[in-house]
This record gives sequence, structure tokens and C-alpha cells, in this order.
Amino acid sequence: MHSNHFKSILTAFLILCSISLYAQGTKYLNMDEAILMFDKENNKSLRTQSLSALQWLPGGSKYAYVKSSKPQKLIIVDIETNKEDSSVSLESLNSAANTYKSGLMFKSFPAFEWIDNDNIKIFKDNEYLNFNIPSQAFRLILSISKNASSNEYNYGNNQVAYVENDNIYIVSSNGIKQITTDGGKGIVYGQTVHRNEFGIDKGLFWSPSGNKLAFYRMDESMVSDYAIYDNSKMPATVNMIKYPIAGAKSHHVTVGIFDLSTQKVTYLETGEPFDQYLTNIAWGPDEEYLYMAIVNRGQNQDFINRYNTNSGTLDKVLFEERDEKYIEPQHGFYFLPNETNKFIWQSERDGFNHLYLYNTNGKMIRQLTSGKWMVTKLLGIDSKGEYAYFESSKESPLERHIYSVNIDNGDIKKLSTDQGTHMAIFNSTFSHFIDAYSSTTVPKRILIKNQKGDQIKMLLDAPNPLSDYVLGETSIFPIINEGTVLYCRMITPPNYDKTKKYPVVVYVYGGPHAQMISNSWLAGSNLWMQLMAQKGYIVFTLDNRGSSNRGHEFESATFRNLGTIEMADQIAGVNYLKNLPYVDANRIAVHGWSFGGFMTTSLMTRQAGVFKVGVAGGPVIDWSLYEIMYTERYMDTPTENPEGYKNANLTNYVNNLQDKLLMIHGCDDDVVLWQHSLLYCKSAVDVGNTYLDYFVYPGHKHNVLGKDRVHLMQKITDYIIENL
Repeated sequence: MHSNHFKSILTAFLILCSISLYAQGTKYLNMDEAILMFDKENNKSLRTQSLSALQWLPGGSKYAYVKSSKPQKLIIVDIETNKEDSSVSLESLNSAANTYKSGLMFKSFPAFEWIDNDNIKIFKDNEYLNFNIPSQAFRLILSISKNASSNEYNYGNNQVAYVENDNIYIVSSNGIKQITTDGGKGIVYGQTVHRNEFGIDKGLFWSPSGNKLAFYRMDESMVSDYAIYDNSKMPATVNMIKYPIAGAKSHHVTVGIFDLSTQKVTYLETGEPFDQYLTNIAWGPDEEYLYMAIVNRGQNQDFINRYNTNSGTLDKVLFEERDEKYIEPQHGFYFLPNETNKFIWQSERDGFNHLYLYNTNGKMIRQLTSGKWMVTKLLGIDSKGEYAYFESSKESPLERHIYSVNIDNGDIKKLSTDQGTHMAIFNSTFSHFIDAYSSTTVPKRILIKNQKGDQIKMLLDAPNPLSDYVLGETSIFPIINEGTVLYCRMITPPNYDKTKKYPVVVYVYGGPHAQMISNSWLAGSNLWMQLMAQKGYIVFTLDNRGSSNRGHEFESATFRNLGTIEMADQIAGVNYLKNLPYVDANRIAVHGWSFGGFMTTSLMTRQAGVFKVGVAGGPVIDWSLYEIMYTERYMDTPTENPEGYKNANLTNYVNNLQDKLLMIHGCDDDVVLWQHSLLYCKSAVDVGNTYLDYFVYPGHKHNVLGKDRVHLMQKITDYIIENL
């Protein structure tokens, strides 16, 4: 990249995110405050104020939120008149609940969905309840089994599909109907498949009118069992899970359709090989067809298919996509409301995620958005089918803004104005939207805007929750490595002296699907990082190649060789730090979790001597022991890429460890198996002269949560302080 081009990026960037001093109070954070984000002394939250349960009512002329001050109240506001209805309080809700069923109560305002402007639906104790606002009364809609999971309510037919003992049931006013019977012993119905990759977050899919139910059937019987031990019991018990590792046998998934009128199940003829991936399930508006993306196991090709829901046959292959590295369809079909034979598809085929308009015969009508930026979320299409609304990084990879695009001519209009990270919720008519955003200088603002982006009302201008605390300066800036711009965040100690030298803590993640740095409140950091700055450390983070929201080339640069390019970028960040006169180049620590644990261990051994201290949490040590879907996307199989797996296997570098490394793992981890770090410990013992420190959290899975997280972060903090 030419130097003058980089200078223009830098100039524009510094205008965007200049150094910000968040607070000039007198208090210093303690660990409880930093992790639990609550100031006990003053009985106040350190989280940014927001509006709980903020949403539009059906029809789009009103919005509502729950006022958190005591007593909690549901506030309903008419956008035209600004008239407020606050007749529903937590007390009145509990009074109605106790009338409905003695002893029924809510400790706080429950999650709910609007049925219409007078009624909300609440799920409590396996009952779907209707609360009528004018009459302040509850009534039962439906109740489901106490052992039910994955339940999906359908408004079209007032029925609920759910899973119990790996089988699917449907409950209605007429009773309970069992849909499948062979669930269990490796057969799973109606739940997420493919380890939640490809944007999959559920396994039951009602048709638009509720006449049919699509569902996943997953056969895991061929996948190896893996033991997770419950050491809280005496003797310890074993929980056997199915865990498909890279290169091994994967589960087989099919999609069934249950027709409520015929009471029959039909399976879609998705064909072989059985270890392919079925994702992005979407019903056609007329319920005659189901649309789906089928990804090959190699994850470099997908077919966008249309199936007949009555016969299960493949009606048409609409189109296919290929990439020399990998593809990863994560967003379903979005049909135009006025022309149901057209839909919007999202794809990274030109290097960045963009919107494409297709008809249901598979013809691409036009590409709606293009450029070296990402559409990060499709927000909807207005009822006339004139405009699609979306969130994107068009302004900057560090920001999110709201846009409309004219579906006929591709004209794009920016609807959010203030710098920062925006999210939007449109009403049903797309005449107005809620714009919520934050930046390095704005904790949170929530606005009502019209479809042109004009501000109608300010709902919230949140105060700085950290105004009582003395915090360091946070800056976001770019550096360049191997011709690529990389964004960095640096937090300096409060009132630091540039004539002195400070130790550094590098926080790293570095893997796909994550971006650590943004123009948002605290710049994407957390209060533990601020606490470390208060203790006299510079805290530094860099989003290396392989991380998200920078386009396919940037993210896939690490293909088949995880760890190598990421380390090169992280070392470029360290070299930048070492050139700063106020950085102690001999006192740099690194810490990360999950992929960040893999990166921390890699940096401590494959770049030995750079970091004096490392703390690696839940680390992947050997990618051949990690799950198929994720690993094979970025590494291919161990047979196809033996050199890549060897280079990334951290047991091969144990004898390089020359500084202090603490490794931490949750004993019940079913994502990055505990076996990873245990194998690393064994390798250290086998080497004979390598000594790492090790700590485990029994009863915790991949993340240590709850009150124990305070213990975890204190452990990490103490280790860094003692050894740096």
C-alpha cells in the first residue's frame, strides 16, 4: 500500500476516533465492580443505561419499553401524539398473576411478545399466558410439558411445537400430538444441527400460516462418544456427548415436513453425501416450497435449492456458489412482501457480504449493494417492496450505520448521522425506526427516526456510568503490516507520564467471527482492561487478519495455516509498542481465551522471548481435536492439510517455552475439550524441562461465568502482576 494512501486513512481515522478521556472521577475499580459491573457502595450499575424490552407494537404506531425504576412499569407511547400509557406495573401484573393462579408472581418484568395492541404473550412455568392490558387479566393460551425444550409458538394456528426426549410434539387446544417416535440413542429431532455453525440457531420452522412444520432430524449415531465428567458427585459420573472431530465421521442431517392437514411427515430428498450441511431454511410465502442452502463438507461450494413440501422432491437448483477457500452462508432468504416470487440473498461472492435480488426461478435480477464494505445485517423491506434497509460497515470497519437501498435502482441513502455503532429496529410499516447507538464519547443514545432518517424524538441520552471513576485514555488507531491496515486499541494508565516506561498487557482473540475494536462505548473494551490500566499497565488489542467484518480476503488470509499470519500481525503490534518511548519493551504480557488461548500459547512458544508472561484460557492446542464444521472450513481435513495441522499443533513447541505461562480450562468444556490443555501439560512433562502453571474450574464449560468469573479474573490479574 502506498504511503500517501495510508496517510489519508490515518487522517480520516483520527477525525473519527480521536483519543477520548471517559471519566475524570476519583474512584478506582475493584475486581467485583470490573467483572460484575455493579458499585455496591453507591448501589448503582456500571452498565450503560438502556431501555429494557424496547420494541414496536403491531401496526407500527406505538412503541413500548419497561421503565426500570421502582416500581417497574410498562410504558406504551403513541409516536404521533406522544401520549403515554403506564397502566401496567410489576405490581399490577403480579396482582393479575395471583388472581389467575395463587402464588404465581414475577420478580421483575418478564420477557414478552406483543400479540396485538391490547395483549401480550408471556411464557412462564411452561405455560403460554395472555395478559390483556385493558382488563389487567391473565388467561391460559397453552401449556406444554415441563420437560419441553426448543419450543416454537405459532400465531397462525395457536399451536406450539417442542422437543421432549429428542422427539417432536405439537400441542394445541385439541391436545398433544407426537410427531416423531424414534428420537434418542443418537437420533435428535427439532434442535440445532452442525454445531450451530452457518447461522443455525434452531431446529423447528413453522410455515407462514402455520399449516406445516419443518424440522431438522440429526443422526449422530456414527459420531464418536466423548466423556464429560461431573466431578461434583461421588463417585464422579459421566455425561456422554457426541463430538465430531476434524477428519472423522460427521453426523447426518435431513429435513422433515409435517403437514397438519394430512398428519403425515415427508422428508426432503436432499441426497448424498450424508455428511453435507443443510442450512438457511426458509419457507416460501405460499408454503408450497421450502428453500435451503446445501453446503458440501469441504465448505467450498453450496447449492441454493427449492423443494416441494408436499412430495419432498427437489424442485429446482436455483444457483450455486463456489470459492477456492471456503464459503459460509449464514443468512436466510428474505422474500419481498409485495412480490413473493422475489427474494434477497446475502453473499460474499465479490469479497464482501452484499445483497442480491433474485427471483424464485434462480435468476439474479441485480446486485443491490457493492463495494469494499460489509452488509452486517438486513433489517427488512418495506411493504411496497421499494426499499431494503440494512446495517453496514460502509462508513468504516469500526462503525455500523443504517442505510436504505432502492430495490429498483440501487440508490443508497445513509439514515444514521452520528459517528459510532448503530443498531436499528423498524416498525411494521417501515415508516419509523428506533436508532440506538454508542461511540467512544457517547455511552448510549436511543432515538426515534422516520424512514428518511430525520430525528423525531430522543428517547434516551444515557449518562456516563463511570463518571465517579478515574480511567485512562483510550485511543483507536491503525498500523500497517505487509500492506494491510490493522486497527488497534490502546488504554493508557490514568495520568500517565510519557517520560516513564510502563508494562503492557496485550489482550488477544484473533479468530474468525469476532471483532474486538469498534467506535462504541469503551471502544469494545471491558472494565477489567480499565482496571489493569488503573494498576499501571498499558492495555493493547489488535484485530489481526482472520478476524471479521473486513471482507473475505482479510478473513481467509489464514486459510489452512491457522496461527501463523495472526501471529505476524500481533508481533507487528508489539513492534509498534516497543517503539513507543513510554513502553517497557521487556515487560509485555499476553492474555486470551478460546481462539485467544490458542493465540496466547502460540505467541509464548512460536514467538518465544517476546512476551514475559502469558495467560491462556480454554485454548485449542491441536486442531485435529476440534469440531469438524469450524476446523475444516479454515484448515481442510488433517489428511488434506497435514503440514498445516502440524504447524498449528502447539504440543510441537512446548520445549520453546522460556517464560511464565498460566493455562486455564473449564473441566466441563464441551466446545474446546479439556483434553486440549491436558495434552499440553503431558507434553510439558514429556519434554522434562518445561514447567507451565495450570488451573482448572470444575463445573464450568467453555466460559467461567457468574460469581466465579471474579475469581478467574483475579487469578489472571495476580499472575500477571506477580510475573511481569
